[in-house]
Amino acid sequence: MPNYRRAYVPGGTFFFTVVTCARVPIFSDSVACKLLGVVFREAISKWPMDLNAIVLLPDHLHMICSLPAGDDEYSKRIGWIKKEFTKRWLVSGGGESTISQSKRNERRRGIWQPRFWEHTIEEDEDFDNHFDYIHWNPVKHGYVKCPKDWPHSSFHRHVKAGVYPVDWGCCSVQTSENAPPNLRAIKDAGEP
Repeated sequence: MPNYRRAYVPGGTFFFTVVTCARVPIFSDSVACKLLGVVFREAISKWPMDLNAIVLLPDHLHMICSLPAGDDEYSKRIGWIKKEFTKRWLVSGGGESTISQSKRNERRRGIWQPRFWEHTIEEDEDFDNHFDYIHWNPVKHGYVKCPKDWPHSSFHRHVKAGVYPVDWGCCSVQTSENAPPNLRAIKDAGEP
């Protein structure tokens, strides 16, 4: 079995990718999107963190989070978010992927892939690249031609704050080669 090692940096900033089980597009359902938002807000009220950027696509999400000084417990937060979303989604009648009996014996459900991908942000350029990558991701996957057209993204908040012009990242053909220049180097960051 692989040996997964995580970088626990107290007060650190991290880029995460969390993927649904079998890449089922659970978040094509607006009820699932709203429920995940409720669970995120509850998690942040329990364990404060800055959610610097986030995008929710039908089968995965990317986010950058900054933890308070001295706190390195991002795994606890993500685990709780996944667990609470799963419980509430299933209670609401939401579907799940079929999984093996051995996975069921491990108390897994067919909502999320086990684990998640994490990258420690170490410098401003790294933060900026991942920040842009998150907001351009719906264009990369061909869902929209402009980040402004994707509803489940912190892009809109950052346009209002003056971080991005409203037409940032627009292109007529969605390819990694059309990505803004700083994104070409990390075109597949955290994409399983």
